[in-house]
Amino acid sequence: MVTGGGHTNADELDRKMDAFRARCHQTGLKVTPQRVAVYNLLLQSKDHPSAEMLYRRVRKSLPNISLDTVNRTLLTLAQMGAANVVEGSGQPKRFDGCIEAHQHFRCTKCGRIIDLDNTLCKSIMIPREISRKYVVNRKTIYLEGICDLCRTKEQR
Repeated sequence: MVTGGGHTNADELDRKMDAFRARCHQTGLKVTPQRVAVYNLLLQSKDHPSAEMLYRRVRKSLPNISLDTVNRTLLTLAQMGAANVVEGSGQPKRFDGCIEAHQHFRCTKCGRIIDLDNTLCKSIMIPREISRKYVVNRKTIYLEGICDLCRTKEQR
C-alpha cells in the first residue's frame, strides 16, 4: 500500500510543532526561527527532501539562512528523533518528517522517494542471533526500482 507518509492537516501540524518545541526544551536546544522553519517545511514535504531542496524552500521565508544551517538542523532533527534520514545508495541524504513506522521506495530513474505502509514489512521479526548480540532500535525497509510514473512513460 502506498501512503501519504503521515503528511498532515493543520491541527496535526500544530500538534507536531508543539511536540517539537517541547522536545527541543527537553534536550536543551533553543527553539530558533531557523529550526522551526526547517522542521515545519519538512513536516509539510511529501518528497523526502535533501538539505539542498529544503534550503531553497526555506530561503523564501528566511533569505539569510545558510545551507550549512539547514543541513545541521536536519541532522539535529534526526539525532533528536524528530525526523529520519532516508537511507540511500550514494545519493545526498534525504529526510523524512514522518517518524511513524513505514517503508520507502526510491525510483532509480527519477529519484522520487515514495512512502509505503505494508503490514507484512512492519511485522518482520529480528532473528535471535541478531537480537542476542545487538540492540535493534529501528527497522527500516528501503526498496529501489522503477516507479509507476517512469514505468508508464517507458510503456508509451
